[in-house]
Amino acid sequence: MNKFKSCLAYFTKGEAALWGGSVCLVLGAYLLFDRQGHVVLAASLLGVTSLLFNAKGNPIGQVLMVAFSLLYGVVSWGFAYYGEMATYMGMTAPMSLFALASWLRNPYKGSRAQVAVQRLAARQVWVMALLAVAVTAAFYFILRAFHTANLLPSTLSVATSFLAVYLTALRSPYFALCYAANDLILVALWVLASLQDKAYLSVAACFVVFLANDGYTFYNWRRMQKSQEGARL
Repeated sequence: MNKFKSCLAYFTKGEAALWGGSVCLVLGAYLLFDRQGHVVLAASLLGVTSLLFNAKGNPIGQVLMVAFSLLYGVVSWGFAYYGEMATYMGMTAPMSLFALASWLRNPYKGSRAQVAVQRLAARQVWVMALLAVAVTAAFYFILRAFHTANLLPSTLSVATSFLAVYLTALRSPYFALCYAANDLILVALWVLASLQDKAYLSVAACFVVFLANDGYTFYNWRRMQKSQEGARL
């Protein structure tokens, strides 16, 4: 019982409300627009839960992100969004494992429940930018060869996804802003998909929820960063 109470106390009331509201919106969108895509529902619920842990800098979030990436890849394959499938199954999932290892190796004051936030060096930013350009260019030609639906926004999604997972591994708060940018692109992609099948509106709604959560994640990581750096002074 005490362990259960301590788990509840780990999250603030605001975080619990954000997660509860996110789950309700995901379920509502599923019941309103879909009711058959169980994989979509499972992926969405895993996703919002992973974001809650990521907002706390907890490595559990990266474990859940791997599971979400695999399920989301299945959903993307169903609508020929091969860019999304390749990005999440071939890049986000393995890089989330890399990020998990990075977070586990760098706990804040020895606590595995919170990662030590890092400021980016100029060299890291340049390397990241060059890699992002190379990865995006390569994916553009690969996706074009596979006749990916909505090619240009799909390619842009690759770029923002790469930046997001790369910054996650570097333990920078700005990973959340890149995920937020990716959310906006994905909302547009799945709204376009819903023109052919309105069930995909539930996926679009999922990423609207993700956008709100990623906004909170950035806020909380900046707060964590200030707290950690203040403690080192």
